[in-house]
Amino acid sequence: MSYLRTAILLAGLTGLFMGVGYLIGGAGGAMIALVIAAGTNLFAYWNSDRAVLSMYGAHEVDARTAPDLHRMVAELAARAELPMPRVFIMDNPQPNAFATGRNPQHAAVAVTTGLVQSLSREELAGVVAHELAHIKHHDTLLMTITATIAGAVSMLAQFGMFFGGNRNNNGTGIIGSLAMMILAPLGAMLVQMAISRTREYAADEMGARICGQPMWLASALSKIENFAHQVPNEDAERAPATAHMFIINPLSGQGMDNLFATHPATANRIAALQQLASQFGGTGFTSSPRPAPPRPGGPWGGASRQRGPWG
Repeated sequence: MSYLRTAILLAGLTGLFMGVGYLIGGAGGAMIALVIAAGTNLFAYWNSDRAVLSMYGAHEVDARTAPDLHRMVAELAARAELPMPRVFIMDNPQPNAFATGRNPQHAAVAVTTGLVQSLSREELAGVVAHELAHIKHHDTLLMTITATIAGAVSMLAQFGMFFGGNRNNNGTGIIGSLAMMILAPLGAMLVQMAISRTREYAADEMGARICGQPMWLASALSKIENFAHQVPNEDAERAPATAHMFIINPLSGQGMDNLFATHPATANRIAALQQLASQFGGTGFTSSPRPAPPRPGGPWGGASRQRGPWG
């Protein structure tokens, strides 16, 4: 994502924020919303990565506490010509992962325990490479700020609906206010959906090139998709505005959650990776690969005999 597109996105979300503020409190409400939006943008730039990691209970690991995982991230980051990101693990049974941070020098990769336990070493490398691709493309700043502002828009709109709009409005003005308060959060979600599709496809391709094997990522996506429908992610259900940050939508899709389905169809992503694999001389992918055997030394510790091109 270019910085220009990021700026346009933030301007649009800020405009939505101010619009809802105007409907709640008139011109004064719009100015207050602008001040809040500016503060939210600054907070998101400097602290949103820590906020998101804290939201999911992620704890940082290093070469001593998670040697295999830390080594894999380091070697793939070197292949991607990136600084070594911080590595986090989320205690969550649903296989998933995301990257965050305002730039490659302040980036982090977070994976769930379910991901490390469910995937083979090669599939895990494909997922890590995908997240490093987000960092390389500077997507992580956009993802974290989008999640922060979109959540703020929804919260302010709900506040306005609860306490009522601008008292100076009447008749069609009240109807317009209610419509805006409903449509503003939807507009924020549509922005997330619009950027996520191209972002995920681009990260898939770059991630496949980083690890050198497109089918590793394709296999991982299939497994994660299957698990995501069976294993709930309670933290994501409580903060659906962050769903677009994950490699696969972590939400169950029940109720209103499907409005946050910001990811392209997994089948389409796998098809694109299969096409890329043909350029690499790769082989076709079976949609139901055999589960990986347990690794010695725990799900992310100990030695492994399997070595990929990053080793």
